[in-house]
Amino acid sequence: MGQAQTAQKANDSIRVEIYDQGYTLRGTDPDHIVKLAEYVDLKMRAVAEKTSTVDSLRVAVLAALNIADEYHLLKKKYDSIADTYLRRANSLSGMLDEIIDDRKIG
Repeated sequence: MGQAQTAQKANDSIRVEIYDQGYTLRGTDPDHIVKLAEYVDLKMRAVAEKTSTVDSLRVAVLAALNIADEYHLLKKKYDSIADTYLRRANSLSGMLDEIIDDRKIG
């Protein structure tokens, strides 16, 4: 994709609704923006239902905290898995080095 097309896509705007409020957003992937908006809307409605809060700012902050918690839990899990794979890759690399060295000697 050329720079002109990328710049054009970046300027595309999309209208979304989150917690009964309309927002015009810009981005390179309108489908992704819609999915994010739907997710935030879902989280805000879940918070509002659980807390019986009518203050939309409070609902937004609590939903943001829930989303941040989800993010950090997933990041912690990802980091753990990535560390496991890195250790395995280093171990395999060491084994391959030993095999190569053995063949050079033998």
